[in-house]
Amino acid sequence: MKRTSLKFSFIALSALLVMSCHDELDQTPIDPDTVTEQDVFADASQAKGALAKLYASLALTGQQGPAGQPDISGIDEGFSQYTRMLYNLNELTTDHAVVGWGDPGLPDLHAMSWSSGNDFTEAMYYRLAQEVSFTNSFIANANLLTDPIVEQYIAEARFLRAFAYYNLMDLYGNVPLTTEISTELPEQASRAEIFSFVEQELLDIQSSLATDGSNEYGRVDEVAAWALLSKLYLNAEVFTGEARYNEAVEFSEKVINSSYSINTNDANGNGSAYDELFLADNNVNGAQNEFIFALNFDGLQSQTFGGTTFLTHASIGGNMNALDYGVNAGWAGLRTTDALVKKFDVTDDALNNSFNTISNWAIIGSATPNGWNDPDTDMYEVGTDVYQIFATLSDGEMKFRRDNDWAVNYGGADGNAELNGGNISVDAGRYLITLDLNNNTYTLESIYNDLPDARAMFYTNGQSLEIEEIPPFEQGFAVTKFKNIDSNGNQGSDNTGNYVDTDYPVIRLPEIYLNYAEATLRGGNGSEATAVNLINEIRERAYGNSSASINSSDLTLEFVLDERSRELYWEGQRRTDLIRYNLFTTNDYLWPFKGDAQNGVSVPEFRTLFPIPNDLLSINPNLTQNEGY
Repeated sequence: MKRTSLKFSFIALSALLVMSCHDELDQTPIDPDTVTEQDVFADASQAKGALAKLYASLALTGQQGPAGQPDISGIDEGFSQYTRMLYNLNELTTDHAVVGWGDPGLPDLHAMSWSSGNDFTEAMYYRLAQEVSFTNSFIANANLLTDPIVEQYIAEARFLRAFAYYNLMDLYGNVPLTTEISTELPEQASRAEIFSFVEQELLDIQSSLATDGSNEYGRVDEVAAWALLSKLYLNAEVFTGEARYNEAVEFSEKVINSSYSINTNDANGNGSAYDELFLADNNVNGAQNEFIFALNFDGLQSQTFGGTTFLTHASIGGNMNALDYGVNAGWAGLRTTDALVKKFDVTDDALNNSFNTISNWAIIGSATPNGWNDPDTDMYEVGTDVYQIFATLSDGEMKFRRDNDWAVNYGGADGNAELNGGNISVDAGRYLITLDLNNNTYTLESIYNDLPDARAMFYTNGQSLEIEEIPPFEQGFAVTKFKNIDSNGNQGSDNTGNYVDTDYPVIRLPEIYLNYAEATLRGGNGSEATAVNLINEIRERAYGNSSASINSSDLTLEFVLDERSRELYWEGQRRTDLIRYNLFTTNDYLWPFKGDAQNGVSVPEFRTLFPIPNDLLSINPNLTQNEGY
């Protein structure tokens, strides 16, 4: 998709730039169908309609649906939607995702080589700037009304403004802080100053928001303020250099003790209540009980090429049938890396489906599924003279042999494959078994536990686990997490299959459970026993029973990070998590194509922040670019 340099409407620019255009909004428009600010803020009822625009600006992209009157120009309108950009910046830059499309600047995100002029990092900045602009305008005008309910509307607008600044601080670091309409060029605030602003706003508004669980679905209440404070304090050490884990525990507890609850309603009867969270009726099927802050999507009333429409379509390709996911076609773009897959307990069959070619080599022995008896357990050819299989083995012994015949067999010790060598001793477990006859070696890589995890929502048939090149869709497992199918198996409301009904959970209760556990382990004054119980509640839903429950000895920071990955993948959290663990840029954790290398390499630390848009720097001399750009 060819694009010229980004150009943004004054609505987006005004938030963090000059506000001189605001007077134009006070003029009576020539178009009689256009609603003036005087009309919008005539009374509380009209103000509520304006409040809806503040929520909608995080879900939609313009004034007339999927395309045509964008808020941000110079980039494909669907690309500029908030949750699509959140995915690009917080998931695509990590071990959770790759994309095969070649739009300028997009491959650079997973390669961690973006420039200061990257379209996508700029578009996200302006999307959030627009939200600040809208909320500032709303607050100024709503303050003129005297109806008591307007105080709650203003509190909701302040929450959304604080949420926008939380994102700006996380993604860009030091940014201008503006809370009112002004013609002055704003100064650049430090990350610590933005942190203090967000913190104070959320503390101030909590008693003005709707009480716990009392607001309309899709609008925030006091629990949302507590949840955002939980996130804020968990990341305080990154944002300000000062740990605030006691406060992270405190506000996590307030959320945990609220009326929100983990969904356990298996509405479609498939044995798991996890997939309901990402179905087309997740506003009514029980999932809504754990959605603290969600963005609403409707295939007829709120059409966009971002949001869950993007997550559903873009994840479908290869030999997947788009109709199975409630849409009319796949966009053949998004997949995941083996780094995410290996965090799950996935069945042997599902993993072996990723191999295309059965070979004439196999494993045999007391440790293998069929013992020493025929038939052997066939391996798969993954390269010239390289063979693999995922298998669950017992305590015992095994060998490799060709054509179900002892004429050609390999055994040996210490990974050395010897013709007619001795039996290989094996401890019980699940393994990726590799025989490489180029150098006569074998490996048994233990990477999985014994039980299936319902959160592992991957399509493997015809998809390779390993990625040698990113563009081909068939390389890397496809993710089937988001669907436009309801709990009864029906397609969403748009019968053309273009647009998706599934709502997007920005903050949901399990994240706060995991915040509590991590903050406790990092020194917060929480209870490790409580943390174990909370995580086990999440895992019991994932496994269908308590067989995968952990105990206190299992509760480590590494385990919590992996559990966050399993529970929250593709929900816009991963980059922030990896930065908090000092794993995002370092060589302490590598994943496929990190740093644009197939096996991954470290990248410079400045990549923990994205660049301030170049347009802003040229217009406002008060701003300084982030280091490294």
